[in-house]
Amino acid sequence: MAPYQFIERPTPFNTKGGSTLPIFAVTPAHIETGTIDPIALDWARKAGYKAESGSLLLIPTADGQLGGALFGLGTNPSEQPYITGRLARALPAGDWHIETAPLTANRLALGFGLGSYRFDRYKSEKSSAATLMIPRDADGADIKRQLAGVFLARDLINTPTNDMGPDQLEAAFRALAAHYKAELSVITGDELLEQNFPLVHTVGRASADAPRLLELRWGKKGHRKVTLVGKGVCFDTGGLDIKPAASMLLMKKDMGGAANVMGLALMIMDAKLKVDLRVIVPVVENAISSNAFRPGDIYRSRKGLTVQIDNTDAEGRLILADALAYADEEEPELLIDMATLTGAARVALGPDLPPFFTDDANLAHDLTEASLETDDPIWRLPLYAGYERDVRAKFADLTNAPAGGMAGSITAALFLKRFVSKTKSWAHFDIYGWAPSERPHSPGGGEAQAIRALFHHIRTSQR
Repeated sequence: MAPYQFIERPTPFNTKGGSTLPIFAVTPAHIETGTIDPIALDWARKAGYKAESGSLLLIPTADGQLGGALFGLGTNPSEQPYITGRLARALPAGDWHIETAPLTANRLALGFGLGSYRFDRYKSEKSSAATLMIPRDADGADIKRQLAGVFLARDLINTPTNDMGPDQLEAAFRALAAHYKAELSVITGDELLEQNFPLVHTVGRASADAPRLLELRWGKKGHRKVTLVGKGVCFDTGGLDIKPAASMLLMKKDMGGAANVMGLALMIMDAKLKVDLRVIVPVVENAISSNAFRPGDIYRSRKGLTVQIDNTDAEGRLILADALAYADEEEPELLIDMATLTGAARVALGPDLPPFFTDDANLAHDLTEASLETDDPIWRLPLYAGYERDVRAKFADLTNAPAGGMAGSITAALFLKRFVSKTKSWAHFDIYGWAPSERPHSPGGGEAQAIRALFHHIRTSQR
């Protein structure tokens, strides 16, 4: 069975064997020492080609036809392990194979695949693209699985809210569950109050699209219990504490946590990992209406803790609080939540390096190792107990928006921690979910972050 696709697109890979054109991926040393194909070498030297990182030189045949290409890796290819992503966008349309490359086969093919991504759903004209043969010593099935998870996250984030509101996100969630024959349940609208999800209802009640809680179950009882929770704010106006116009431009990506856990769930289910998987996604639009929640309101959460609303633009942690409390009730062995939660995380680490928080030192070590092994960057930040005082409110148990603005990512994580008490190991990922500019493995736009590392960790620790 092929992996699930939200947007159907052709594969970036081919299986045409000898009819493909060769690519010689080289460093400057290859040119200097002459250790490549002699025809390619002669053309490179005549053209003054230096094999700089990401550079491409097309090679003609004797009769003037396209005969192949040289691709530069720079002096230290390990600095950009997915540099072959540039090939996917730079090569002319056609079928290609790598003839030589001082890179591992998996990274070579995965990099090309990641870089091949295009979001052209709304384009009138769609152009053809190059395809690459997966090297024989690469794990083609796993590469395609990881690409499917990454592309799902990118597609969901890139889709504008008029086509990715709560109804449409639920439809995508249902389609993912159906593809892998997972159990599905949905709690919608006022039923959230009846089932004790008051904060999810509070945040989403002002929208024309009802708030809801999506849940997927897959796997076998008795295997490691893994639960994923993702923030699904399909658009965030900021509520009555309204955002300025410039800050709303990217708010279609505020469901990036949901998109990423769905991409991760796809990988897990497609690989048939031996886990007891549960995915929980609270879905809302933080809109403005006469019944919108207000600054100064106090609400009781699913866990029983009361929350004082000091800023309606700090809504993500509210819906996560109910979802995490619900997840925690089944005492999973591993609980991961992902959310586009704070600007403070971006100020601290920038858009490409998502922080994670956990009080489990062994889990932190394992996640860091998985990050290094997959070249999927993450960085641990502290759950510093000294800032617990900032999460306390004057008239309630907790505030959703500590005053002062200091350590905002940490205080948000500390807020969430109050709703996780039974789980063996928990980690919170404060992701950006967006690539502001083009990179070798990404054309820019919606982005999957940390899920390849998490997949690697879950796969290697299954029982």
